[in-house]
Amino acid sequence: MPEPAHAAELSVATDDGVLLSGEQAGTGPPIVLLHGLTATRRYVVMGSRLLERSGLGVIAYDARGHGHSTPAPAPSAYGYERLARDLLVVLDSVGIERAVLAGASMGAHTAVRFALDHPERVAALGLITPAFDPATQTTGADGRDAFADWDALARGLREGGVEGFLAAYDFSTVPDTWRATVETVVRQRLSSHDHPAAVADALEVVPRSRPFERFEALTAIDAPTLVVASRDEADPSHPLAVAERYAQAIPGAELIVEEPGRSPVAWQGGQLSKALLDLTAT
Repeated sequence: MPEPAHAAELSVATDDGVLLSGEQAGTGPPIVLLHGLTATRRYVVMGSRLLERSGLGVIAYDARGHGHSTPAPAPSAYGYERLARDLLVVLDSVGIERAVLAGASMGAHTAVRFALDHPERVAALGLITPAFDPATQTTGADGRDAFADWDALARGLREGGVEGFLAAYDFSTVPDTWRATVETVVRQRLSSHDHPAAVADALEVVPRSRPFERFEALTAIDAPTLVVASRDEADPSHPLAVAERYAQAIPGAELIVEEPGRSPVAWQGGQLSKALLDLTAT
């Protein structure tokens, strides 16, 4: 097994003046890791180094406004069109023509948008707990704003920092078995941002952004695809039924999900990395 290369710092300037902070390790076939909303680059394979130790060239970066990356020039500039353009800039800046894309939640939706816009640049897709459903309406069946919870999180973060965010977070939807773990991870990742106000802006914009308009659009994806789902008992904010729709719509996609009662694959960096390694071998 190849020895992993030391991770080199990566700084990429976008066309609208954002500095994306990232890292690059390994010299093999490239895989780009894309994290979820309010997370950082660490929270895709959870710090696992198995990918580069197995001979892949791993690129991971903090999305605009997250982690050590700088804020967007306008509070509205966090939608999927912009996130996909950032990914293109990163690939171009490091001279990569074609890569495997592995994204969690927001990162998964960014990868899908990019694959639809630039299919020739995508070798394979790892879609980890996708949650965007194009059928979601702006107003729920009860007449309530469908994005009110996201806005409450943004307001909590702006007004009370990490503790304000946690106070606005609805942990009642998380089973008792996982609640302590989820609260710890949420606290850790919210403490990892240089610009929390920018994360608050993203909380208001990303959930309202649409990476694609209909599930039928995903039939155009022509790349080996792995969808990593989680069961609702552990992760109700990333519904299993939605992940199943992605796997059904993308030609030839494979779906994996943890056994009932087990910790989600998406939470286990080593196990997730092994699944992504299998994907790169297809």
